[in-house]
Amino acid sequence: MAVNEGKGKMENLRNAEGDDLVAEMMNMIDTVTSYTCFRRTQRKECLKLVRRLKLLFPLFEETKEMNQSIPTTTAFYSFLTLKKALFSAKKLLKQCNFGSKIFLALESDAIMSRFHCVYNKLNEALDGLMYQQLGISEEVQEQIELLQKQLQGAKQRTDTLDVELAMDMMIIFSKYDERHADIVILERLAKKLDLYSTADLEIETVAVKKLVKERGTTKHVESTQQIVDLLKKFKQVAGFDDNNNGNMNKVVVKDDSPSLERCRSMLIPHEFLCPISLEIMTDPVIIATGQTYERENILKWLNSNHTTCPKTGETLTHLAVAPNFALRNLILQWCEKNKFELPEKEIYSLSSETTTRNAFIDEVYLLVQDISSSQLSTQSQAVEKIRMLSKENPENRILIANCGAIPPLVELLYSHNWKVKQHSVTALLNLSLDESNKRLIAREGAIPAVIEVLQNGTDEARENSAATLFSLSMLNENKVMIGCLKGIPPLVKLLKDGSVRGKKDAATALFNLSLNQSNKSRAIKAGIIEPLLHLLKDKSMGMVDEALSILSLVAKQAELGQTGFGQLAVIETLVGFVKDGTPKNKECATAVLVELGLNNSCLILAALQYGVYDHLVELTKSGTTRAQRKATALLQLMSKCEHIP
Repeated sequence: MAVNEGKGKMENLRNAEGDDLVAEMMNMIDTVTSYTCFRRTQRKECLKLVRRLKLLFPLFEETKEMNQSIPTTTAFYSFLTLKKALFSAKKLLKQCNFGSKIFLALESDAIMSRFHCVYNKLNEALDGLMYQQLGISEEVQEQIELLQKQLQGAKQRTDTLDVELAMDMMIIFSKYDERHADIVILERLAKKLDLYSTADLEIETVAVKKLVKERGTTKHVESTQQIVDLLKKFKQVAGFDDNNNGNMNKVVVKDDSPSLERCRSMLIPHEFLCPISLEIMTDPVIIATGQTYERENILKWLNSNHTTCPKTGETLTHLAVAPNFALRNLILQWCEKNKFELPEKEIYSLSSETTTRNAFIDEVYLLVQDISSSQLSTQSQAVEKIRMLSKENPENRILIANCGAIPPLVELLYSHNWKVKQHSVTALLNLSLDESNKRLIAREGAIPAVIEVLQNGTDEARENSAATLFSLSMLNENKVMIGCLKGIPPLVKLLKDGSVRGKKDAATALFNLSLNQSNKSRAIKAGIIEPLLHLLKDKSMGMVDEALSILSLVAKQAELGQTGFGQLAVIETLVGFVKDGTPKNKECATAVLVELGLNNSCLILAALQYGVYDHLVELTKSGTTRAQRKATALLQLMSKCEHIP
């Protein structure tokens, strides 16, 4: 009796704590939803995160409406993990709403890394929720799965700042640039950061003082001082300053105030000013987009691994610069006429790294020209060389694409020479490893050509075509396109009769494509079940994980019933993996059995007869997170059957 009474008290305690826990998480989401002043540099990312967090409301509301305790300690702690993840998200969003605008712009990359960390924490916490034990409806589960897909798809961005803002920040905070920052740059930067009104500057002052207090006197001293100094400059430009009490008061503007002087650059013709520094150019040079810059400034930009035009944002087709003699002569004439003395500057040259990069670009340009040669031998050598260069490192893939290599490579997929086709599809495979190239390759019409090579090419060409389709299918729009263009049947054929490598490439591509609902039906109709079952039986191929993973994706499809997949021999095989397989085998095999059992209770009875019950119980305790969920779901299905062992 005492034991039962103790259990009852524990259950009541967990019930109360669970209610409080759910309420706390709902309050957190309510709080971040009320934030309305996200800083411009992170605003888009903040709004996306808030939208994603709102998707959790139905989960919490359904948990509260059930009016029952969280059933197990494991389920309770899974909610605690989610609470910690939500707290991290709230802390980050709070900083982006109330923090120093200057700090958030200066530390933009670090802030984006924190967003990425929050996404991972949320995803891991959601992956550990005990949906079955909590009694969560299938509709809410699907919504949480959608949220997880969004979190998994969220990637670190490197373009948080626009190009102009990034360049202005680089000039303002440069250690090696002793020039006086042009007031026009300060004004532009103040407007970009919304720090040009009295109210904005007062709020920023409070935020900076708080930042200085948090960092103390030893941590990040240099960057903290930079933030303080820049805030002072913004105040000077606006004509405001602090008094001894730290309050913002308007000061009397003197005739020699910087805000009235407006810098001598305002008197110089606009076309003589470098778009980066807004200073008169002494050595103007032209870049690939036709824009002119001061040589020193643009070379600093290029040496910082930028491949775009600072003014237009266009991607540069090459990184070479050419002197603008005509403009220089006009500048010299104007200076002589207006008795304006050009500032003396040290000669600034390309680093050895940039010189090497320029030589590489020149080489690629020649290779791209040779690809279009009428001489087959020249064409073949050029595409083979590009294939090798695109294999070496990520930067090469970007530069090769920027040199215009993708369109002619796609054209070569229709060549009558199979060696050329093979080199071309492999080069495109290498280039597609870069995220931005995936869309460009698809946009150039490569997918139908790659599918044609997959259908009719040599063994190596078919393997590389399958790998290319996998790489391209990482983008959702390409998944749909590959399915619509009948790319799945030749992949199934390769899975059936290809080499070991070919089977692996085909399986990887088919798994990724089957994440799209329409493609699941296409794969079943193309006959994917037969080769998958063969891979389950032939363990020497080492592809059991791949086969089970694909089966777990397509097991929900109605078309599966027409394939004979639910035969007893198949159930026995699946049960065998639940008993003796790897942790991944057990997880996927259990997932397949759950889907089969939902449509046919006889298959559940068959699994019971093959002795799966005890192994499922063990799996709920020691399996992977997903395996525990699936095993619990399958046990619940079994409990509804009449014949329980």
